[in-house]
Amino acid sequence: MGLLLALTIGLCVYFAFYGIRMYRTEAKLPGDLAVALEVGSTRTSAAGSAIDRMGMRFAPAVLRMMGPKRVDKKRRQIDLAGNPGGLTIDRYAARRAVYGFIGFGGAFNFLIRDQLFIALVMVAFGLFWVEISIFAAVRQRKEQIERTLPDFLDVLAVVVSAGLNFREALERVSEKYRGPWADELKITLRQMDMGVSRRQAFEELRRRNDSEQVAMFVTALQQGEELGAPIVDTLIQIANDMRRTDAQNARRRAAKAVPKSTLIITMFMVPATMLLLGAAFIFGSDIDFGSTFGD
Repeated sequence: MGLLLALTIGLCVYFAFYGIRMYRTEAKLPGDLAVALEVGSTRTSAAGSAIDRMGMRFAPAVLRMMGPKRVDKKRRQIDLAGNPGGLTIDRYAARRAVYGFIGFGGAFNFLIRDQLFIALVMVAFGLFWVEISIFAAVRQRKEQIERTLPDFLDVLAVVVSAGLNFREALERVSEKYRGPWADELKITLRQMDMGVSRRQAFEELRRRNDSEQVAMFVTALQQGEELGAPIVDTLIQIANDMRRTDAQNARRRAAKAVPKSTLIITMFMVPATMLLLGAAFIFGSDIDFGSTFGD
């Protein structure tokens, strides 16, 4: 038992030593991890940067264990999350290495102390903590984009109707917005500046966002361009369709919430209320429980 504990402590010291040394030295970083540390340095904490640097040595091994298909799938998830805090696939692998070592090392330490539940919690932390943060970022980003998009299209339609062409109006309006949708539009505009066709740039916009409203916007825009429909009418129609879809989704969520709330009330609140009323009735009736049970 003592030997196992000493081995765990020794591994922790070894890992911390190399992490601190790599954090202080000018080691060569993988390409997109170097960009992430530079570009995302103002958007992540000092602890997050330290964790990335500590796990950098083990990131290639994690990526090899994942395999090409899982790496491509995870890279797309990170893109859908909007690269929160400058996150890239290399940075993800570095965090998986660090959190995995902490989780499994902590689980081993608690297992030898016969604390099985805490050991399972540590294993779950090592396996899923990074995944949970990416999932939450994807969901939050999607909600922000879908909330911003209808109002953005209304403003864009007004600017286009004022006389600017679509390209100039898109750039003018995107400068006034903040958030993930404005970032996506700036990427699209830069692609168009580099010679990418408008159709291809908006197809890339659709690919980067797992949102029905973004797909609706791109499809309607391309169809309007093919059919020669006025761009202002197309934008207004898209915004109205999105608001109609939002209202339908809100009614659908409300309809799903009613059975859930009814189930919770039936299973928990009603029995608890009956028990509370029964206990109040019994104790308020001055029943002599001693004589009742023959004491």
